[in-house]
Order: sequence, then C-alpha cells, then structure tokens
Amino acid sequence: MSGKGSARGKGTLVRVDYHSDLKEVQSDGQLARLLSDACQHAPFDRLAWWDALATHCGIAPLLAVAKGSGDAMAVLPLSGHSGHLNALSNWYTFRFRPVLSADDAPLDALARDLASRAHRITLSGLPDEDGSASALEAAFRNAGWLVRREVCDTNHILPLVGRSYDEYLAARPGKLRTTLKRKSGKVTTRIVTHFDAAAWAEYESIYAESWKPEEGSPDFLRAFAKAEGAAGRLRLALAHDAADREAPAIAAQMWTVEGGTAFIHKLAHREAAKPLSPGSVLTAALMRHVIDTDRVSLIDFGTGDDPYKRDWMEQQRPRYRLHIFRPLAARNWPVLAKIALLSLAARLKHR
Repeated sequence: MSGKGSARGKGTLVRVDYHSDLKEVQSDGQLARLLSDACQHAPFDRLAWWDALATHCGIAPLLAVAKGSGDAMAVLPLSGHSGHLNALSNWYTFRFRPVLSADDAPLDALARDLASRAHRITLSGLPDEDGSASALEAAFRNAGWLVRREVCDTNHILPLVGRSYDEYLAARPGKLRTTLKRKSGKVTTRIVTHFDAAAWAEYESIYAESWKPEEGSPDFLRAFAKAEGAAGRLRLALAHDAADREAPAIAAQMWTVEGGTAFIHKLAHREAAKPLSPGSVLTAALMRHVIDTDRVSLIDFGTGDDPYKRDWMEQQRPRYRLHIFRPLAARNWPVLAKIALLSLAARLKHR
C-alpha cells in the first residue's frame, strides 16, 4: 500500500510518497541506494533495519519520502495507526533520525504533507549533535504543527582521538584497571568476525541465564547478526573460565563496526560466573580489538544511563523526544490540556 501527495518546499514542487510495503522502496533505485549501506554507515538508518523491524518485530512501517529537484530527498521512517504516528524503531534502535540526501532535502514539505496523514506524531531517540532534532522541530513548526521537545534518554560514547588501547586503558578508573589486572588471567576470550551458529547458540544460552530481561525479539537479533557477519561488520565475543575451557562460555557480547564507529549492541554473562568479572574482561578484549585492529574513532554504548557505562565511556549525549500535534485536531485537545496543566504545575512549584 502506498499513497502520494505534493507540497511546496522552498518554492519547488515536492512529491511526497508513503510506503507501507518496503518492497516498493527497493524498486526505486535512487531511494534504495540512499537507504543502503553504501550511503548509510549506521544500521539504524538503513532500509534493511526497518524491514527487519517489520518482519521480526511486527512493526508496520510507513515510510514518508519527499522528493524535490535533482537528488534532493527526505525520508522519515514512521509507524502507527489511527492518525497517531511514531518513529519506526524499537528497543534495539540506538537513535532515530530522518535520512536526508543533502542539506536542501525537502523536510519542510514533508512535514506539511504529513498533516494529511496524522493529527499527532511522536518521535523518540532523536540526536541533536548532527542537528536532527532541531531540523525536525523547525520543519514541523514551520508547517503549522505544535511541537514540544524533551530529553528522553542518554547516549554514552567514547571518542578515541587517536589513542591506542593502552593509552585509553591508562585513563580508566583505578578500580576497573585493578579488576582487569586481577581477573584477566582467569578468563579466556575469543572474538569472531563472521556469523557462527554455534557461537550464537552460546550467546543465547548465556543471555537466558543472565540478569537481563527476556530478549525482545531473538529472531530479529539473529537475523541482524547474520547480515552483519556477511558484511564483515560483526564482532561477536565469548569468554570462558580459564580453569575449565571445555565448559560452556560464561559471557558473550555482540558489537558491530562500520564507518569508524563500534556499536555495542548486546552484552550478558551467566550469573554464576559473576565472581570472575567475565563481562569486564570481555569488554576490555573487544575494546582492544576495535581500537588497535579496527582503528575506530568512536565507540557508541547505545542508550541507557547505566552507571557501569561511565567506567568505559567518557562523554554523554542527550536523546530527545518530539511531541508533535495538529493544533486544530480535536483528538489532541485532551493531551494538550494535560501538558498545559503539567507545565503550569511545574512553574508554580519552582516559584
């Protein structure tokens, strides 16, 4: 199913298409290339990621695509129903943003045309170090929408700035360095850069015995790991008790590497093995690999302000949520009234 519309962007007529069948996108060569790994160097910006969300997580996609003159394109991956649209993402997505072909991509025109599709839009996980949150906020305001912005999450990162692993390690907290020195000889590690079914089965077994909540979609994660392995981007690591190397692995982590960035997707250890600190030893092994072998310039620990991330990472970036409303849509009035009351209460509290 698809739909079409048109809107003006900076004086130029812009065509807007809506795709709920992502196979339609694959048949558009220009658009498919923009959303491929040839142009996008993070998994969350690619058609393959959104297709996997639809296939394995049951999230119905609605891809809004605005095309202007030349190669100018703006793509906003959405989902939702009943006039309330959301970001096409889930708990595996580090961050959500529009995909733009150039600085003059017709984002304003896309925001105007979306008024024919929705009375309310909620976009979570937006970064602003690249201007994504600000660009979307401005585009929707210019198109006549009401927009409320708030911080919704934290992203921990490590810029390497040319450092080697040993230089990086020397700057870690003393407690962490002591733990690694005491425990590294008690744990052996291995890193595979391709998909290995036996190694993946060990990861799943470890996760099932870890402190982590039930995996949201094991099929999604396995399909993603296979695809990243085929592309040479997977870094799947396992740790074993050095005293019993024939026993099952006791910790596992899944990272991917591309575009100069290492993304830390999943990590888990068996609760019974906690005294050996296998998770810390395994993280250190992967850090050494991506810094000294892959030569990445940035390590991204995803979202969540877990205290342990501060031991490994050095900077934090906010992630934003935009609440976007059509002001004359009656269905929005109860929500807008609630927001107004909460804002008034907050102001009175701080007087």
